[in-house]
Parts: sequence; structure tokens; C-alpha cells
Amino acid sequence: MAGVKTTPLLKDELDIVIPTIRNLDFLEMWRPFFQPYHLIIVQDGDPSKKINVPEGFDYELYNRNDINRILGPKASCISFKDSACRCFGYMVSKKKYIYTIDDDCFVAKDPSGKDINALEQHITNLLCPSTPLFFNTLYDPYRDGADFVRGYPFSLREGVPTAVSHGLWLNIPDYDAPTQLVKPRERNTRHVLPNLYVDAVLTIPKGTIFPMCGMNLAFNRDLIGPAMYFGLMGDGQPIGRYDDMWAGWCTKVICDHLNLGVKTGLPYIWHSKASNPFVNLKKEYKGIYWQEDIIPFFQSVVLPKECTTVQQCYLELAKMVKAKLSSIDPYFTKLADEMVTWIEAWDELNPSGDGSAKILNGVAK
Repeated sequence: MAGVKTTPLLKDELDIVIPTIRNLDFLEMWRPFFQPYHLIIVQDGDPSKKINVPEGFDYELYNRNDINRILGPKASCISFKDSACRCFGYMVSKKKYIYTIDDDCFVAKDPSGKDINALEQHITNLLCPSTPLFFNTLYDPYRDGADFVRGYPFSLREGVPTAVSHGLWLNIPDYDAPTQLVKPRERNTRHVLPNLYVDAVLTIPKGTIFPMCGMNLAFNRDLIGPAMYFGLMGDGQPIGRYDDMWAGWCTKVICDHLNLGVKTGLPYIWHSKASNPFVNLKKEYKGIYWQEDIIPFFQSVVLPKECTTVQQCYLELAKMVKAKLSSIDPYFTKLADEMVTWIEAWDELNPSGDGSAKILNGVAK
């Protein structure tokens, strides 16, 4: 019926988590899509600096003093002066779903010129099953106008629950520093958008690791929340800009073990700010070197069948990190210890078992 307002999808079941060091003027562009939802803002850097949030948004804001007060000694697991601090927002949320976005990301347009409601697409991804056990060549078979192709086993068409929706970006690519230096002017630009806009969502196959970007990401907190730890990065650490990728590697091997799905593709956001490649290189250079050992480690991870919750999986993974990666650098011993601290802090703030559902054959119990 014309004039009847519809309730936004998952209005009372989803929090939007935003890490920032600046005023959140970017929310004005997102107002039509974000205003109905609750925001959790994690302020990085100087806690005495006032962060301005546009009027009309329902939000709670946490700075470093709040993190220290709430977590006490366990605050050591939350990174400082790095966007990895966002994972504190995942911990204090009480909602089933999380969407996280960076403050330099704006509303993108599809090839027809229409504004993309990224949040709505993420919700669609999360509410539809995934197909990690058998690849469908028409990508997401649950999308309108698509289906399973000939030869796809009927026994697998029910799919598994989707734990993660990984969105992409237009304009500024998510490159590492060496690639930025080689391609300083490369953009996914509006005037050639129809040629570059890949209108697809696909499930990442089981056993395949991927580089997760945290600037446009949604996940089912109940299914996978405790694995979404963005590690130790930034101030006082020898590495940066690997926070989301670390979380992605850990999350994917746990999703594979628990028979959960990860989708990537739509939705796009417009990434507006190119970070300095020389600054990035200083943060990344050890990660670029270490990842040649880290990625084979994750590719070889086999979790015990006795691990049936995300917490159990994650604690087992922490043991493996300490045993297998500490020889690379003492940093990994510290990281493994803080992975344990993270789970302890999560369980303290979520004593009812939120985010720790027992998974049996891809079904939360």
C-alpha cells in the first residue's frame, strides 16, 4: 500500500560498529540507511578528544578509557592507534548481527545511478544459505533469477548457514603498499562503472583462505563473533594493516570446521581516501614477509572434532599459533596469549553464552 512505511530489516537485531579518530560527518550520507539502527562507535587515539556525531543517530561511544574500565587488565587484547580497536564493539554488542564500516567509506552507486543500500545487501547475504561444499557456476544460487546448475547434488542444495558477508569497494582499491606504489593512480571509477561493477555474490569454497577487508563487512555474531578478533596491531606492535586479514584467516578455518559459510562480492561501498603507501609500507613490511609462512599455516590447520563451539576452536587455534608461528617472531607468542585473553574477556561480557552457540552440522544449538 502506498505511503505505508516498512520496518528496516533486522532493525532490533543488528548493530553498526564504526572505529574512528575523527568527527563522523560521513554518517550524513548514510542517514537514509543507518539511522534506524543502533551504532557502536569505538574512538581510537586520544580519549580526551571529543568526537562529534550528527544528530538523530542512536549510538554509544567508547574510548580507550572506557575500554580500560570495562575490561580491566584484559584490555591488553584491544589494539591502540589502529582500526583493530573496532572488535571491542563486537564484544560489547548484544545483537545477533554486526555490520562494520570505516569512516572514509561512502554510499556507492550501481551502474544505473541508484544509491546502493550496502547494509540491506549484507543482510540479504547473511539470511541466505552458503554453498562452501560445492561450487555453483552461477554464483549465488539463492539470488532472484538464479538457481543450481545441472550436476549440482540435490543433497547439498539446502546449503549451510552464512556466518560472514564480505563486501567490496569502488574507487580506491584495497591494495598493500607495494601495489599502491606501483599503481598510484589506479581507481575503480564512476565513468567506467558498468565495465567494472561485477554484479555477483559467491560463497568462498571450503578449504580456501581469503584476504578479508574490514571496511565493509557483516557477520552473524551468534555464529562466529568470538572468532572476529582483529589481533594486536598498531601502537607498540611490530605490524599493522593485517588486523582484518588475521581475523579473516582465523574465522575462515573455524567456519570450515563448523560447516558455516562465507560470502563475498556485493555490496559495494565508495572508498574515498587513499592512505599513504610509504606509511603503509612501514606498517606492513613485516606482515608481507611473515605472510609467506602464516598463510601456509592456516591452510594446514585441522581442528579437533571435539571443538564444537567457536570459543573452543579459537582457543585451540591460539595453541597452534603459539606452537607453530612463535619461531618466526616473539610477537606471535604475545598474539597467541592475547587471543586467549580475548576469549576470556568475551565470555565475561557475554556470560549467557551469546556468540558461543554449539554448532552441529551447520545448525546452531
